[in-house]
Amino acid sequence: MSEILQYEIVGPVARLTLNRPRAMNALNLATLDELEHCLDDIARNDELRVVILTGNGPAFCAGADLKEVLAGASLAAGEADFLDRANQVFSQLRNFPKPVIAALNGVTMAGGLELAMCADIVVAAQSATLADAHANFGVYPGAGGAAILPRLIPLNMAMYLLLTGRSLSATEMKVYGLVCEVHSDTELASAALTLAQHIAKKSPIALRRMKEVARASADKSRDDALLHEQVMLRQHLRSTDFQEGLQAFGEKRAPNFKGR
Repeated sequence: MSEILQYEIVGPVARLTLNRPRAMNALNLATLDELEHCLDDIARNDELRVVILTGNGPAFCAGADLKEVLAGASLAAGEADFLDRANQVFSQLRNFPKPVIAALNGVTMAGGLELAMCADIVVAAQSATLADAHANFGVYPGAGGAAILPRLIPLNMAMYLLLTGRSLSATEMKVYGLVCEVHSDTELASAALTLAQHIAKKSPIALRRMKEVARASADKSRDDALLHEQVMLRQHLRSTDFQEGLQAFGEKRAPNFKGR
């Protein structure tokens, strides 16, 4: 188990915990490398069906390690810097074939908010706060803050967060739809695991296809999105899980999905 990113397996659930509490779980290159490695392992393991991403200590993630961001200024032209690496790993997480739950245990700001936005579902502790915060330091978002946030919440609220740099509570962000569930600080971990275990009982291939169509729909017209859904449905009708689901329904039993 890595010191900076804890990787635990609880039945069909993989739990990844950012573990740099003294640094407010700020992201550095080593953490990004570990996250990429763990996601690769989870993707290959058919027994693992859902991912929980959370943090240890008072923060989920307070953003990027600024020392490593600033180091990019001394790199040669065309040489990959921290932001290139962050966007590569964030894209991997955003397009991950299995459901991803972000469990926000505390402060979530700047790159930490961008990281949380990569998840499919966000749950949070009562004490968690969320902020873009880039404007507070004259910094520009580099991993989805300005590009993705307005796709997830109303534009005026996205602009409010971007332009003011203010923090909002998890309860406030639930009103605007970014946070799906709010739990007491002591119950967040168990609630996130219960949610993950519930999702893990579903057909993995159905969930993967739903994710693909739903995420792509934001960039399509309504008719193109509906066509994509129909094409995916035609493929799914030939799956083993589709037949198992219908058979289990007819036999009044719980289905045993295989993911194929």
